[in-house]
Amino acid sequence: MFIQTEKTPNPETIKFIPGEPVLGSGTADFPSAETASRSPLAQNLFRIGGVKGVFLGPDFISVTKAAEREWTGIKTMVMSAIMEHFSTGQPVMLEGGSAKVPAPDMDNEIVAQICELLETRVRPAVQMDGGDIVFDRFEDGVVYLHMRGACSGCPSSSLTLKSGIENMLRHFVPEVVEVRQADAL
Repeated sequence: MFIQTEKTPNPETIKFIPGEPVLGSGTADFPSAETASRSPLAQNLFRIGGVKGVFLGPDFISVTKAAEREWTGIKTMVMSAIMEHFSTGQPVMLEGGSAKVPAPDMDNEIVAQICELLETRVRPAVQMDGGDIVFDRFEDGVVYLHMRGACSGCPSSSLTLKSGIENMLRHFVPEVVEVRQADAL
């Protein structure tokens, strides 16, 4: 197994690409070891000193380290843990372990249009950077989004929200006046 790595805009996060499906579809975010009980892979990664967060994508794993730690050493241990996990055939997620994000009200035409734009124009780019974006709600002209994976805590996430996503949504959906980061899921 050959695992590729890619830097992300977040200097604390590296994207690991094992060359085979991780989740196949969807994502799973584990911002701490305490949240990883439904993923044997995430549990294994949290056993590595300095690992602070694990995000699983369709074909990648983003690992966030503690700010006071250096990637030297951690990166090699993460690659070894991923290789061992996949070579032993362990499940990435336990049965019934996938996270369910509440479905938005797709009967609302504005919400449906926002979600379509996020899914087709934003999510692919954000996932290329090792993260994800999840629609939370639309209230009083404000779109609330969750930044996950490499995007969570990234120095450029507020720029992504304001300059990128907000401008695009305001252009296509005149009812949108602002985009804000929602509280944690």
